[in-house]
Amino acid sequence: MSLSDLRVASPAHLVAVVPYLLGFHPRDSLVVVGRREHTLLFAARRDLPPADTPLAEVATFAQHIAAVVARQTIDSVVLFGWTDERSSGAALVAEVADALLELGIPVSDQLRVAGGRFWCYLCTDEGCCPPAGRPFDAEAAEIRRSAGFDVFASREALVASVAPADDEGMRVATVAADRRLEELAARTGPGAGPLFGAIRRAGARAVGVAMARHRDGGTLDDDEAAWLSVLLAHTPVGEYALDRADAAGWQVELWADLLRRARPELAAMPAVLLAFTAWRTGQGALAAVAVDRALEADPSLGIARLLDTVLTDGIPPSELDRAGAA
Repeated sequence: MSLSDLRVASPAHLVAVVPYLLGFHPRDSLVVVGRREHTLLFAARRDLPPADTPLAEVATFAQHIAAVVARQTIDSVVLFGWTDERSSGAALVAEVADALLELGIPVSDQLRVAGGRFWCYLCTDEGCCPPAGRPFDAEAAEIRRSAGFDVFASREALVASVAPADDEGMRVATVAADRRLEELAARTGPGAGPLFGAIRRAGARAVGVAMARHRDGGTLDDDEAAWLSVLLAHTPVGEYALDRADAAGWQVELWADLLRRARPELAAMPAVLLAFTAWRTGQGALAAVAVDRALEADPSLGIARLLDTVLTDGIPPSELDRAGAA
């Protein structure tokens, strides 16, 4: 789902939309939503600092967040403190608002969300913002019907959704795929060049099969998934797949499925491909989870480290499109 597909007719609608922008229901979080001409273009989340964090550290944290937001092509932002009943998040929200205003970015609203209700941090009119807050359960149900799906209950649940599956069938298939690759190498002529070409050709076929299958709504069987995961560990195949990765929902599903099923030591490149396609489709939280998996599997993988920097610095996918058009 595109951010622009979500209907936002009121502050309550906007609160209800936030979990769909992130992919999960936030907790103890600062959430920033960026808009341009009334269209939602950007959403980011950071953990709230502990309540006893010195104000100077809160200010530094806020300035970093504002700098990330300033890289987006937006007209205004809404800030949310997604809190529990004990903490308000007011200090960080206020610091971020001040830092954004110093950068010339208007803050159109500052809202606190807790326990299924929301408040405006700055509003003192009890007719508008009653002390008990305003519910948004009706709007949440409306957004759920419009989206056609629900989101994860927490970031932990999102992480679990791409955790390694304990699948005996995939273990057996991966052993067979290793043997298949050894046989391919044995049939190839001497020297690195012929083997490089043979692996790339086999990888191109495997990537093509996977993309065609998922584009049509299907999935790979164990043998196909294992073969693809083994081939992606080789640079020419990983590069071939990355060149064809795009902002398509079925590609996110493809690489998420392979990441779950791949043997842990083969997870790096499926995780990179998931991170890239999720970033391209605006699913920043999923992209960050996938980058973590990639770096866990291979801390030295350059493309994973680059994507980690892209996400940390808040570089939008539009920058890639602009670079490609240059």
